[in-house]
Amino acid sequence: MKKTIATLLATTSLLATAASAELLELEKEDLTFGFIKLTDMAPLAAAYELGFFEDEGLFVTLEAQANWKVLLDGVISGQLDGAHMLAGQPLAATIGYGTEAHIITPFSMDLNGNAITVSNEIWDEMKPNVPLMDDGRPQHPISASALAPVVEDYQDRGEPFNMGMVFPVSTHNYEIRYWLAAGGLEPGYYSPQDISGQIAADVLLSVTPPPQMPATMEAGTIYGYAVGEPWNQQAVFKGIGVPVITDYDMWKNNPEKVFGITAEFAEENPNTTLALTKALIRAAIWLDENENANRPEAVKMLSRPEYVGADYEVIANSMTGFFEFEKGDVRPAPDFNVFFRYNATYPFYSDAIWYLTQMRRWGQIPETMSDEWYFETAAEVYRPDIYLEAARLLVDDGLANEADFPWDSDGFKDATPAADIIDAIPYDGRTPNAYIDSLPIGLKSGQTIVDNEIQG
Repeated sequence: MKKTIATLLATTSLLATAASAELLELEKEDLTFGFIKLTDMAPLAAAYELGFFEDEGLFVTLEAQANWKVLLDGVISGQLDGAHMLAGQPLAATIGYGTEAHIITPFSMDLNGNAITVSNEIWDEMKPNVPLMDDGRPQHPISASALAPVVEDYQDRGEPFNMGMVFPVSTHNYEIRYWLAAGGLEPGYYSPQDISGQIAADVLLSVTPPPQMPATMEAGTIYGYAVGEPWNQQAVFKGIGVPVITDYDMWKNNPEKVFGITAEFAEENPNTTLALTKALIRAAIWLDENENANRPEAVKMLSRPEYVGADYEVIANSMTGFFEFEKGDVRPAPDFNVFFRYNATYPFYSDAIWYLTQMRRWGQIPETMSDEWYFETAAEVYRPDIYLEAARLLVDDGLANEADFPWDSDGFKDATPAADIIDAIPYDGRTPNAYIDSLPIGLKSGQTIVDNEIQG
């Protein structure tokens, strides 16, 4: 049943204050969680390795998955009890885009953590269009307007310009589309009849699993990609590509992955859901506490083959507060990976709504929807009521600080100012349709794709 934002907010305070500090009586103790080999699965690894799951009476198995579709199917079928997910996956499944299932998230896993990388050849062609600093290094952030003449040259030669992203409803898909559009390039549209996402595209985006991105680019199948770490830094270490922008520089402190479970699991296992959320919150706190002092230990965990399996130095390059662009061009990036600060773990409705606006912008949602529809869909999937109940239990147990949680939030962040977004267009989740209509490239109110053309 759909819950409106008002209903959820009304129950949040009651749930939080009624929480008990005693060990929860679990409905299910043995759990299997899935993940993809990316550094932002770190809360799962930390909760497991540091015993936070066991502290809650949970016996957890973590299993790497081949790709995002296999992972989602595993959660829907019950083979997995939950998983590290693309934030768009629970939303898309719940509205019936692709595989239909009611998936919820009580926990957001991180902020930022992605980048866009191009091959050495493409970078050489872009560089003349990139402003330089006084020391001769490229000035960041780099706009896709520097790529536009390169793409035009390919078009003039009749050659497609191919780039990769990890999944049709991934942050990476929406981020690379956002970056391209902000630089004046058409990233393509979806329609119910054509789900390629390449309708009227200047740049042809296709799906490649994250660990395969560097090799696919090195083979020349794609000329660049949007992906999470460590697969951008891997391109630098291998000498095959150059990251041109991080998502932090595209949209400061943007939402990234979530932890997803089925609504049925949460309903049948409410205490187990609280327990796993408690463990994940503790892991996120550990990852960020004392100004990231635990990150080297986290990198050691993640470098193991059962987790990410990349070299320590590659993962550390972004995880410990720095990011390398061209070889030797290492720049401070203290917030490239954020796991707890800035309320990173709270599942904000406004984050969910941003993903839905991008689905609408590019035609995955084919028709104009009311603002109320966006609010209700966000509240159906993102569950701050569960999150705050788990947080209250941690505070009562003396394992978290009262001041670290947004108890009085209405589920919406303050509007993101123009200065924090690469195209200088502010975002306010309270006005989704006005936001969509403010974006120069993309579908507007009343528009749809018919016979591969925008109508309306």
